[in-house]
Amino acid sequence: MENRIINFVVTKFSLVVRSLTLIALLVLLSFLMVRQTYSIGVLAVYHPENVHLILEQVVNFFLYFAFFSMILAYFKSGEYFQLRNLIYIGITGTLRFIIINRSDAFQNLLLSIVILLLIFGYLLLTPSEKRLRSYLKATRRKSDE
Repeated sequence: MENRIINFVVTKFSLVVRSLTLIALLVLLSFLMVRQTYSIGVLAVYHPENVHLILEQVVNFFLYFAFFSMILAYFKSGEYFQLRNLIYIGITGTLRFIIINRSDAFQNLLLSIVILLLIFGYLLLTPSEKRLRSYLKATRRKSDE
């Protein structure tokens, strides 16, 4: 009996710590996204000729946005991270690295293969066409009712 109580308390405490940490991360990501937006605006106004730097800043913004969205989806789904969100972030991060590190062609080729593998992994996660059709039909029926 005493062991169950200890397990319950430890589990609840770890869930609270995890939730508080994710909320702090949301606040930090919000700040970083606002700062990144400001940086993009300054670069676009004062240095419009430096397209690669602006594009790098835009990709950074979307990387922050992807993490922000993933944490929001975590709270909406009842504390469950979907693997597909992690794959999105992996693809985005790899693309960001290719954009920033455009000097080494062989490394960019290898990173492109990594993106292709991530896309194949994503396709393995998506439901089959038959299951997708039945899901869409069920969703339409629910919306019609």
